[in-house]
Amino acid sequence: MATTEVERRRGQLAALSIAAVVILIGVPLWWRTTETYRAWLPFSQINELDNLQLLLSADVEVVFARGTMAPEQQKKFPLTLTKDDEHVIDENTAVRYRYESRFRTATVMEEDALNQPSAAEADLSLHMLSESPCGSLVMYVIPESSSLLPLGVDVYIGKRRTAVLRMGAAGQVGKSLDKVLSHLDPRITQVLQVMSFSHSDITAALSDRVRLSPTNKRSKADSMRAFKSSPGYEITFSLLNPDPKSHRLHWDIEGAAQTYIRPMLSKLSPVANFSIDSQILYYAVLGVNPRFDSSRRKYTLSADSLAHVINPVEARLGSNAASSNPVLNFLLYVPDAHHSPLHIRDHKKQEVPSNAFHSPRWGGIMVYNVNDEYGPEAELPVDVSINMAKVMGVFLAQLRLLLGVQSSRPPPGFLVEPCGSAGLADWELDRLMWTRSVENIATAAMTVTSLAQLLDQIGNIVINDNIAQQVSSAVTSLQLAVAELESANVAFALQYSKEAMLASERAFFDPSLLHLLYFPDDQKFAIYIPLFLPMCVPILLSLLKILSEVRKRRREKQTKKE
Repeated sequence: MATTEVERRRGQLAALSIAAVVILIGVPLWWRTTETYRAWLPFSQINELDNLQLLLSADVEVVFARGTMAPEQQKKFPLTLTKDDEHVIDENTAVRYRYESRFRTATVMEEDALNQPSAAEADLSLHMLSESPCGSLVMYVIPESSSLLPLGVDVYIGKRRTAVLRMGAAGQVGKSLDKVLSHLDPRITQVLQVMSFSHSDITAALSDRVRLSPTNKRSKADSMRAFKSSPGYEITFSLLNPDPKSHRLHWDIEGAAQTYIRPMLSKLSPVANFSIDSQILYYAVLGVNPRFDSSRRKYTLSADSLAHVINPVEARLGSNAASSNPVLNFLLYVPDAHHSPLHIRDHKKQEVPSNAFHSPRWGGIMVYNVNDEYGPEAELPVDVSINMAKVMGVFLAQLRLLLGVQSSRPPPGFLVEPCGSAGLADWELDRLMWTRSVENIATAAMTVTSLAQLLDQIGNIVINDNIAQQVSSAVTSLQLAVAELESANVAFALQYSKEAMLASERAFFDPSLLHLLYFPDDQKFAIYIPLFLPMCVPILLSLLKILSEVRKRRREKQTKKE
């Protein structure tokens, strides 16, 4: 009897011990080892990015030359004024523009520079005196009697970050300093719209985040033509020779790229990295049969048929599978002898002077006729040397459009100096950097907020430390980029915005996010029930038996007491 009681007590203690081990050790250990790992993310800071409030600051220095200000007015210089202009784009996006203008009189060396025979020489001399930092502008105000600007020109914009404004007549301007500044304010605003950032360009840069109004359709069209911001681009020049039996083509693409393209790409190095390659494709045709104009004895391509030209050619171009950067394609097509000369016509049935066209976010095609370079008695194949200066002039203009360098029409009375061999003026680079910074900030903010919403809604997604680090890096870079925009440091703002965009995209497209995305709770029960049920049933029955015996003993003790 005593032995039976001991065995029964031992069995109860064993059952209790196993249950205690399972509950206190097994269940927490199982829970810990099977839970979805989710690293900490700065959700509060990410939620602040959903409400994007940008402040773009530009430093402007207005320098008055001799003869523009009265002595009593000059005594009030130097003077600093700040002008704010706020635009609410939608309920979650607002942009404020701040122009901090500093007014002073010209130095002796600046006066000598402004006495040059031409505005271009004055622009170069002023640049040699002091180079303006990136994102800032210097405007020189000259008297109305000055011969520096041609007749009918009130504002000259050079290749650098300087502009020359002609002061109006004394009767129009007024004698007080307030009237002088009020007279110049509209012109200064126009110069800022041309050389710095404009609201239409900034709104177009935010087009992926906000819906543009009908008044901004032109800016939207310009933004859709240009490639989206990317850390790198690949530029491919292709020579299409559909008739190698008739034409033996020679083109110095390496020398032409070094002379015409490399200077511009060197200036664009803060924006992105560029690589250039070239190729020659034989027996490559456009895929569209040109029409013969008997009245002019020419073959023509209509504007409606240009859309069907790219697809057949693109299949022959190939691509670099090792790189994910966008590719800008520039094709030089030399028509065969049976379809020469070939000319492109616009929608008005007029011949396009450049004989070229471009496709948004793809590249450009130029038709190069060589039939005038040899006679009908020439022996085939004919050696033809391509005029690379003519070709690169067209491709350079197309490259500017595809990279987002806008060449808008200046206001009346403005004279804009051509950028020359550099391919890009300093102020055009600043203007592009402003828009690219805003575009990168908007893209990175949308990517980070979308990722945070996705991770918050789906609890099965693993958030490893690498993703958390990338998200935190993106948020920090975004905050720094916004701060640099407020401080008018557009170069640093662009750098931080690029880092934010890259970090946010690396986090969003990390393959580890998909590991447990399609592993719902019902599948967990289907896996764990066959494992835990055979083990838990005996333990549960033993616990119920022990509980029943404890209740029975309590009833027996209560009966004995009564």
